[in-house]
Amino acid sequence: MTSKKESALDLSKFIDKGVRVKLAGGREVSGVLKGYDQLLNLVLDEALEYLRDPLDPTQLTDKTRSLGLVVCRGTAVMLVAPTAGMVLLKNNPFLEGEAAEAE
Repeated sequence: MTSKKESALDLSKFIDKGVRVKLAGGREVSGVLKGYDQLLNLVLDEALEYLRDPLDPTQLTDKTRSLGLVVCRGTAVMLVAPTAGMVLLKNNPFLEGEAAEAE
C-alpha cells in the first residue's frame, strides 16, 4: 500500500496571488507566488523585501527593496499569508500601561 505524502499547507489556492512570507532570521518578503513544493520551498515573482530599522531590528520601516524573482528555502519559511485583505493593526497593550503609569 503506497501513500502519497501531503504538505501541511495547501498553497495551491495562492498560486498567482500576492503573499507575504516571514522568514527565519526576521526577514519579510512579499510577492506573487509562482510555485512551491512539499518541502515548502517557494518561488516568488516581483518580490519586495521589507527593510528593518537599523536602530531597532525588531521594527519594520516603510522602506522596501526590490528583489525580483526569489526562491525561499522551505527550512527558512516561518509564515505564509495572503496580502489581499491584510491590515496592519496598532495593538500594543504595553504602551497603554506605561502611559497610565506616567499620569
